Amino acid sequence: MPLISGIERLIHLARILLRTKVMSIQPITTEDQRETAKFDRLAHQWWDPQGAMWPLHRLNALRAPFVTQKIQQHFKTDSLKGLRILDIGCGAGLLAEQMAKQGATVTGVDVAAKNIGIAHQHAQAEGLVIDYRCGAVEALEDIDDFDVVLNMEVIEHVNNLPLFMARTCELTAAGGLMFLATINRTWFSWLTTIVGAEYILGWLPRGTHAWQRYVTPKEAQLSLQQGGLSVQSQTGVGMNPLQRHLFLTGNMRANYMMVASKN
Repeated sequence: MPLISGIERLIHLARILLRTKVMSIQPITTEDQRETAKFDRLAHQWWDPQGAMWPLHRLNALRAPFVTQKIQQHFKTDSLKGLRILDIGCGAGLLAEQMAKQGATVTGVDVAAKNIGIAHQHAQAEGLVIDYRCGAVEALEDIDDFDVVLNMEVIEHVNNLPLFMARTCELTAAGGLMFLATINRTWFSWLTTIVGAEYILGWLPRGTHAWQRYVTPKEAQLSLQQGGLSVQSQTGVGMNPLQRHLFLTGNMRANYMMVASKN
């Protein structure tokens, strides 16, 4: 019958389209190539504390001692010597170098090749040995788990957040720590980190952040729990815009940090 014949042709066409779609699916990756290109363009400014990266330098001055203190408390030590630390989304090495200078064995990973190149050069100039690698975290090979994983200011820039968090949790050794820092998805964060910092004050290049990619503390905590980690402490990060001074605060409506341990 004509009707049945027509339906059969439609079904056959649908099967062809389905096979074509399946074959065209790209490999799963956490890398967003637009984000990679954006940070590659900024790579040459990374170590200039007066340039476009000055907010990150101010943030690093706050987060580095915070990270060190929490590590020492957790491992009951007064040194980072002997600890294996992975810095994911390491950029040009601001935080990685601070950890290495305290004796830790540090691996830094970033998807932006220019960042890694500058990180290598700067570490060599400082006389530091840091294992820098270029690539997405899920593509890391021949790598063991780490005592400490630094997941700082990166999750708001990745694709496939569940895959990213699952892999970073896997790389955290049993009994180890993960530090997670990002931006909460609230009206306050949109007003301060995008409208204020990017468009009014010009502290960050426009397009640095996308509000819809911000992650709430509840979402971050759930991702950590699914990876076998439990949050031990959390804090907000605030800024005095007049003095450009950053400080820890109970206000987590914008930037915040979490410390989680793996059972």
